[in-house]
Amino acid sequence: MVEKKAISKAYTPQNAVNINVNEKLIYRCLKRGLDFFGSLFGIILLSLVFIIVAVAIKLEDPKGRVFFSQKRIGKNGEVFNMYKFRSMISDAESKLEELLDMNETTGAMFKMKNDPRVTKIGRVIRKTSIDELPQLFNVLKGDMSLVGPRPPLPREVKEYSAHHMQRLLVIPGCTGLWQISGRSNIGFEEMVDLDLQYIQKRNFLMDIQIIFKTVIIIFKNQDAY
Repeated sequence: MVEKKAISKAYTPQNAVNINVNEKLIYRCLKRGLDFFGSLFGIILLSLVFIIVAVAIKLEDPKGRVFFSQKRIGKNGEVFNMYKFRSMISDAESKLEELLDMNETTGAMFKMKNDPRVTKIGRVIRKTSIDELPQLFNVLKGDMSLVGPRPPLPREVKEYSAHHMQRLLVIPGCTGLWQISGRSNIGFEEMVDLDLQYIQKRNFLMDIQIIFKTVIIIFKNQDAY
């Protein structure tokens, strides 16, 4: 686990060159309004999906939990618990070390198309991104936004350079430019570049466009595993 203090020391204004962190008040208000009401509406609208997925997870693995909570790093190094539907076997985290040599992406991320830890129902909900739906509760709480850089794991942040640390300048999101530009087919450095591009150019209209494009990609079942 990465200590918040350690992350804060790694983050300095000098690391944030060319990134405008001064958001206009009206944008902050609009974005929070979109996050709050959007996530609340999504939770209500998808409540039946939540129940069906929860039952399916329990039927496959009665002893395992329905939800998976994982420590993630948010804005300015804040540590929070990010929620997902559990798509892996119960002891998946303890088996990660054995699979690191088979990582199929670059940089401080782990991706494996045929990860043996993923359950049968897990493959379905991952392919459709349904496993990410509980993050709507993170958005409702304010830990995350609907749009922003994906929140990294503490072990990933330990490997970050000053350039990579700029991803932590804003509230992390459920979706972003990375997800609508190739998702699992994009390497770590390209993902960072897309995140920094979003941070520099972000505005309310851009957020709306990213959300709509994300929905289209989800229905097409593209690039997720």
